[in-house]
Amino acid sequence: MAKNSFRTPKFVDHVIEGDDGRVVGTLRIKPSGVSWAPAEGKKWRSVSLEKFIRFMKENGKMKEK
Repeated sequence: MAKNSFRTPKFVDHVIEGDDGRVVGTLRIKPSGVSWAPAEGKKWRSVSLEKFIRFMKENGKMKEK
């Protein structure tokens, strides 16, 4: 008998809301990089994972896990 398994998603989307509850945009996390699209946008802006890591090291604030 064959074993059943779960498929791993190719990406995970996170909808971002502003203080007023309106959607600001969507952040898409992929193994190869990070993408963002505005609320009504049809196109995504993307950066590679390496560029994102470099940006976070230079600009991100350290936080506790």
